[in-house]
Amino acid sequence: MTQVVVTNESGVGCDEQALADLANWLMVQLRLHTECELGITLVDLERMTGLHEDWMNEPGATDVLSFPIDELRSADLDVDPEPGVLGDIVLCPAFLTHQTQQSGRTLDHELAFLVVHGTLHLIGYDHMDEHELTAMFALQDQLLNDWLAR
Repeated sequence: MTQVVVTNESGVGCDEQALADLANWLMVQLRLHTECELGITLVDLERMTGLHEDWMNEPGATDVLSFPIDELRSADLDVDPEPGVLGDIVLCPAFLTHQTQQSGRTLDHELAFLVVHGTLHLIGYDHMDEHELTAMFALQDQLLNDWLAR
């Protein structure tokens, strides 16, 4: 079974088990090894600001950061996935207040959206140009919709 650890240091209550369940489901959907490791940490604005400035050289907080470790990728259908450490996803619930108001989603729904987004970043997806953005967001929406519909 995938090793997903969710740690909430944010002071904001959320459904941590649902985030772990989603991450485990994503591993299967994205053809990752069943024993890969993933950490999900929820932090406050101060901690996220520090991480965003230190690692991305951008001012202020953000909603999600992804830190890949073994640079794992989805396995092709005819290839067994490689085990390893997928990495860490850091989420900032306090940053999401504005986003939840704009999107009309609950905090837990927004956090689920960001777990999908962060996981895709961990396996090499990005949105630096229009083509990458279109591909990543289409897969992200499909995965989130499939998760919510199950």
